[in-house]
Amino acid sequence: MNIEKARYSGILMHITSLPSEYGIGDLGKQAYAFADDLKKTGATLWQILPLGPTGYGNSPYAPRSSFAANELLISPALLLEDGYLTEDDLKNIPPFSSVKVEFDKVISWKLPLLKKAAKNFLIQKKEDKKYSAFKKKSAYWLSDYATFMVLYEKYQDARWMTKWDEKEARRDKATLDNIRKAQKDEIEIFMALQYLFEKQWAGLKEYVNSLGIKLIGDIPIFVGADSADTWSHIELFKTDEEGHYSAVSGVPPDNFSATGQLWGNPVYDWKKNAESGYEWWLKRLERELELVDVLRIDHFRGFDAYYEIKAGSLTAENGKWTKAPGKEFFKRVKKELGDVSIIAEDLGLMTKSVEKLRDSNGFPGMKIAQFGFTTLRDGSFNPYDTFLPHNYSSNFVAYTGTHDNDTTLGWYLSLSEQEKDKVRRYLSSDDRDIVWALIRAVMLSHADYAIIPMQDLLELDGNARMNFPSTCNDKNWAWRMENGSFSDYRISRFRDLVKLSGRNGIVTE
Repeated sequence: MNIEKARYSGILMHITSLPSEYGIGDLGKQAYAFADDLKKTGATLWQILPLGPTGYGNSPYAPRSSFAANELLISPALLLEDGYLTEDDLKNIPPFSSVKVEFDKVISWKLPLLKKAAKNFLIQKKEDKKYSAFKKKSAYWLSDYATFMVLYEKYQDARWMTKWDEKEARRDKATLDNIRKAQKDEIEIFMALQYLFEKQWAGLKEYVNSLGIKLIGDIPIFVGADSADTWSHIELFKTDEEGHYSAVSGVPPDNFSATGQLWGNPVYDWKKNAESGYEWWLKRLERELELVDVLRIDHFRGFDAYYEIKAGSLTAENGKWTKAPGKEFFKRVKKELGDVSIIAEDLGLMTKSVEKLRDSNGFPGMKIAQFGFTTLRDGSFNPYDTFLPHNYSSNFVAYTGTHDNDTTLGWYLSLSEQEKDKVRRYLSSDDRDIVWALIRAVMLSHADYAIIPMQDLLELDGNARMNFPSTCNDKNWAWRMENGSFSDYRISRFRDLVKLSGRNGIVTE
């Protein structure tokens, strides 16, 4: 019997981390150059983080909208090519760091520039038909998002539930009608920015796909409390009699945290979502799948059961697990959207029920190699740890680490000498080549998919870490790759591993 089989590999590299003279990675020439470099490796997957507009803390996992895109990703250079900016507009660029995103500095310089381009776009009317079609297609979310952003700028605060005028917060119809009439131009600018992002993104995606590369996107299961999502659809979230959130999300106490993790995102009223036929969720997934080819769902286990904590609690100690309608939900997704390509982020506390939901839908889970070297209480090494590369089964996506982990070099340097010795012996490597040794182990594993963070391909230490969970500082989400650092040597070395492991996406028998 002939069984068709393919193995895949790729690189985890968020758009903001690309080189750019404008202080933050964008959809311009460096994005195309990275796609070219990825093609040279033979790998066929490019994974990114969520694309939504970030709020306080700059986390892409706490966006101001689950539908809109981050305006800061728009390329000024492409706006210049389209005639919406002039060369004078791009003179006197501030001296931005080449190794990190200085978010406040970028926002204060780039956002006014982007708004100027949007004004010119609206004045020139060169793309009116395409813009009108975009607004019609995006009617479910676009006007609400743009109105939300105008109000956010008015208050300089996205906490609509507590900081805005009550009529604006509660979406009084007459009040919103007046705002949309009085501030029509400002609202239109935010809608135009979304169109300009869409245009640039469509061009990049078409190019990436033409190279035989698929884009893997990321969707957080929860939304931000201070987002256009909750402002526009508060009925879909659990609230009390006064209209405030009655419960928030988190995880219970464990070995890593004696008081658990209090995330603070509002939790869904799944009964109300079901009554609407999961319309909001279906629209959300449909929107994401317009932008990418594959979706990674963050905190997938929340579709089976989620941990909810009473709003106002100071810790996550007294929460409870609440069932979610995952089986019914994904049945509806399949009926409406077909066989969507989804990766289930199944890390953390797993149960047989969550595994059944994942496996019954055919979604691959995740394996993180760094997790496999945990020392047992007696100091011994567990060769049966399911996160060790030799134990992976096929329907998984294997990583050295993710955006929430230290880089492999940073992780290794943080280990005790005893732990380092176990890692070296497992990988048959010395200290000098330990990062590539772990990459090799992941690539040669049985997992169908292997994705390597760019920081590991560059052998960077903990200074290049993308995120420190449960913290909020200017180091998070800020790492950028210096131009030229993905050298021919590193491309060639990764290409050799792609060939050796057969991870070029070509179907074999």
